[in-house]
Amino acid sequence: MSETARSRETGGDTGTGLPQRRTGHAFAHTPHRSDSRPPQTPRGVRQPGPGGRPGTIPPVPGRPATLLGEFAASALCALLFALITWQVLVQGPLLSWDARLSGALVRTVPDVVTEALSDLGNVPVALPVLLLAAVYAVRRGNRRGAAAAVAAMALVPALVVPLKEWTARPGPLEPWAAGYFPSGHTATAFVAYAGAAVLLRPYAGRVWPAAAALVLTGATAVGLVLRGFHWPLDVLASLLMCTPLLLAVRRSCRSTRRSSG
Repeated sequence: MSETARSRETGGDTGTGLPQRRTGHAFAHTPHRSDSRPPQTPRGVRQPGPGGRPGTIPPVPGRPATLLGEFAASALCALLFALITWQVLVQGPLLSWDARLSGALVRTVPDVVTEALSDLGNVPVALPVLLLAAVYAVRRGNRRGAAAAVAAMALVPALVVPLKEWTARPGPLEPWAAGYFPSGHTATAFVAYAGAAVLLRPYAGRVWPAAAALVLTGATAVGLVLRGFHWPLDVLASLLMCTPLLLAVRRSCRSTRRSSG
């Protein structure tokens, strides 16, 4: 019986030799594993990484989703701030609720305590904290984040002063005076302490810088309301106004880490 072409090709093979790749077969380029596991992640399951590079194993946090969330948060803060400002200008119903809340809170704590808390929002107290954090961030290579934090602080008086003159809202204990909306002390404390926390976060962890910023900013806001230096809506409006600024500072810090990484 004559030898076939198939037997001539394989006749010289030994039982212990490695199989030879044969082009032209559908399975020639598909390696097999002895443990029956797939050789690699299927292409359909892979997702692009943050930079759009293919082949990253999921899950991968996407930058567009983060940017969309920050934009939504900023838009919501801007909308609420505009609503409160409108109520102040037209003497809307929110102001009567604000007055009742202020009347229930003012002078319930000794003035010496509330004045000390309010002083945490003074520029000579809060600004050095931010500047020290900015200097430290620059030394660690985060110049972009430090510049963004200092710029956010510079925007505080540029936003607060015209709004005070425009709204001309009187104070809780000084109805003859004007210029209480929004609270400059709250804005200064929020941007200084929270901005410093954002700058220190990559080097000192997430917990204690954020906790310190929350305590210091909250203490300032509470002191201002309890002492009668500001209405509660003055304080809330400042927090809403400054949140987009701090989100921009955080994004600048993230951009610096991605470029250095």
